[in-house]
Amino acid sequence: MKIKLLTAGFLSLISVAAFAQKGELSNAQEEYKNYEVSNASKIPALVTKANTNLDNAKASIDKASTNAKTAELPQTYALKGAIYSALAFRDTIPATSAPLFATADEATKKAKELDTKGENKDWIEKANRNMANYKLTLGVKQYQNKDYEKAYTSFEYWRQAAPEDTNAIYYTSLAAANAGAKDPAKYYPLAIENYKRLVNTKYSNNARIYLDMSTLYLISKDTVNALKSVAEGVTKYPASNDLRKREIEIALQSGKQADVLTKIQSAITNDPKNKTLYYYEGLTYSQIADEADAASAKAKDAASGNTLHQTALDNYTKASDAYKKGIEIDPNYFEANLNLGYALVRPAIDMYNAANKLPANKQKEYDAAMAKAAAQFEVAKPYLLKAVELNPKSVDALTNLMSYYRGTKNNAEAAKIKQQIDALK
Repeated sequence: MKIKLLTAGFLSLISVAAFAQKGELSNAQEEYKNYEVSNASKIPALVTKANTNLDNAKASIDKASTNAKTAELPQTYALKGAIYSALAFRDTIPATSAPLFATADEATKKAKELDTKGENKDWIEKANRNMANYKLTLGVKQYQNKDYEKAYTSFEYWRQAAPEDTNAIYYTSLAAANAGAKDPAKYYPLAIENYKRLVNTKYSNNARIYLDMSTLYLISKDTVNALKSVAEGVTKYPASNDLRKREIEIALQSGKQADVLTKIQSAITNDPKNKTLYYYEGLTYSQIADEADAASAKAKDAASGNTLHQTALDNYTKASDAYKKGIEIDPNYFEANLNLGYALVRPAIDMYNAANKLPANKQKEYDAAMAKAAAQFEVAKPYLLKAVELNPKSVDALTNLMSYYRGTKNNAEAAKIKQQIDALK
């Protein structure tokens, strides 16, 4: 009988021990819930209480994690993930918060593996949210310290935990773009990948994102995708002058002037009071004219050279007309005045140089050519002066004006402008 009583007593002790560990799980759960309520208040006294609740939750979950009866329960791992992730987020020192985060991460992964019925889904989500916030905070500090590679890793963890969060995608993109300065082959593609994710969301600044994405493509020497991305941006955000400008710049570099002209003229039809569109129309015609002019100088025969030169003159005229429309909208539009002056003075320079190549026995032809050049120089003069007035430190504006003075044989004024240019350089 004594043996039976001893056995019953022994079994009773085992039951009490198991119940005690089950109690630790309940206590850990209750203390964590109290922590959440008190911590959310932001009231100093309650925040202090919240910290005590969290410490109590840790003490209970640590006990449950070391007991054979409860150590491998999905609930234990889920609670441990939530509690330790909160501890990591609370800790502001990386050296001590990192081990807490690692413990939380490992426990949460184990909870997901064991919780086949989804009974601890809420606790697992709490853990994931805490860890994402931890990585966000850590990533911001790393980014501020210009440790962009580590910032990318932290933000990428956050992004994966919150794949629909547009800020998470943006921060990850930004960190990767900056990290690309050291390792472009690795990080620029990662930045572009995240920018692509972002433009397919309702992120408020996606017009800027298209611009940044095209920049990364250009840095990577991928003009095809640079043009494709910025064109998509223009389609979605036709009012963005920055995107429109970038599209034209890339198109000009890629030799697709005709394509971009069609787009610009279509945009002008929809927005006839947009001075910038006229400026870019003029810029495109100027580019076509410059290329034709350069080709005419290299032509193998006079007929081809003359045809190309006429193409250049025709397009300088078209460019001038477009710039003038922009100036009609805004007389102080510096870029339009600058480029109009150039489009008008460039043919005058060509006439001047052609006249000086005439033989000495062609005096009559020389005089007529110089008179024609002089007249063209005078047409350009008002816009050349206006550009310098609007921006007296522009080397381009001063250079155009110096060309005018040289072409009209005003050497004294040309010398003064040359001194200004040299001082600026």
